[in-house]
Amino acid sequence: MSAACRMLGHRMVFTNDGPTLHFHCDRGCGTTGYKTYPTAEHAARYSKAFNRRDSDDLGKRAPLIGLLPLRLWRLIRRN
Repeated sequence: MSAACRMLGHRMVFTNDGPTLHFHCDRGCGTTGYKTYPTAEHAARYSKAFNRRDSDDLGKRAPLIGLLPLRLWRLIRRN
């Protein structure tokens, strides 16, 4: 296990190949695995859900007043 994984935890990446969901640590510590689901659709759905990062949605569901500067920055960045 790498020092980054010991301090910060694993950064898992999920992919699917048919009904099999494969995962590995993006930090290169060697942690890998797989799980088989009943259908390929189940595996794809879980892969997509598990790969979501909290930082991807930063500012989308922010409180109106508290994070107003972040909302404005996102609005300007989109245009």
